Amino acid sequence: MKKVSFAEFGGPDVLQLIDAEEPHAGPGQIRIAVRAAGVNPVDWRVREGQILQAHPLELPAGVGIDAAGVVDELGEGVEGIEVGDHVFGEGSSTYAEFAVLSAWARMPEGLTFEEAAGYPSVVETALRIIDEVGVRPGQTLLVSGASGGVGSAVLQIARDRDITVIGTAAPANQDYLRSLGAVATTYGEGWVERVRQLGQIDAALDLAGSGVIPDLIELTGDPHKVISIADLGAPDLGVRFSGVAGSVPDALAAAADLISRGKLHIPVEKSYTLAEAAAAHIDSRAGHTRGRRVMVI
Repeated sequence: MKKVSFAEFGGPDVLQLIDAEEPHAGPGQIRIAVRAAGVNPVDWRVREGQILQAHPLELPAGVGIDAAGVVDELGEGVEGIEVGDHVFGEGSSTYAEFAVLSAWARMPEGLTFEEAAGYPSVVETALRIIDEVGVRPGQTLLVSGASGGVGSAVLQIARDRDITVIGTAAPANQDYLRSLGAVATTYGEGWVERVRQLGQIDAALDLAGSGVIPDLIELTGDPHKVISIADLGAPDLGVRFSGVAGSVPDALAAAADLISRGKLHIPVEKSYTLAEAAAAHIDSRAGHTRGRRVMVI
């Protein structure tokens, strides 16, 4: 099969499209014929060697954790799913023609493989950090860097929970944030005062890692009311860095429920082929994404 791999840590140029042996499902796993794979910041962070404690691996290594596709092999003990079912979920080395998943759910009706591949990690992350930051119905949550995949999920999940969200993003993404139910404002000079004029902030999330944590602490009045998924230096400021996944199966079930109820939709901004993996990482690292980026196989 074809697979994206890297043999050394480094920039996008270390990614290679290679011929590799097909993986097989172990106990409690399934294998899918991958139709699409999600492109996540964690993919290029791992490729750069940034977070080896959370994601230890031996080189050469594959890339990707999110995927959607067709089940073609069941591991020992797997029940409730059949060969031929359409699923989305999390696994390893998903930038490939075949991948093994350790957590999955059936794709909701009407969802394309491209769309489905964009949900697993971002919804798990969104659910986790909303719960961790402790924001409750009737309160106001500030989301810095709100237009990407996780931000898109946070805004819609918060709206479903009757939480008011103020989101910051580039000028071109203001209408997009409003379409997801957020009060939108731009980042850049004067942004803290613009947020203050919009109301009291009960909790805040840093999704972009753009050096805003001191401002978020100022706006909330308490570093324990701020969580970052993008700034590895957050703990030095007393802010929790949330990088460890919670219950992925529960998150996938929640995603399927939200999608089926029409409460969650994350658009695919751009698709790439496996041969364009380096370009996908360059674009993802540059930020300013509206929704999700995915690999299409």
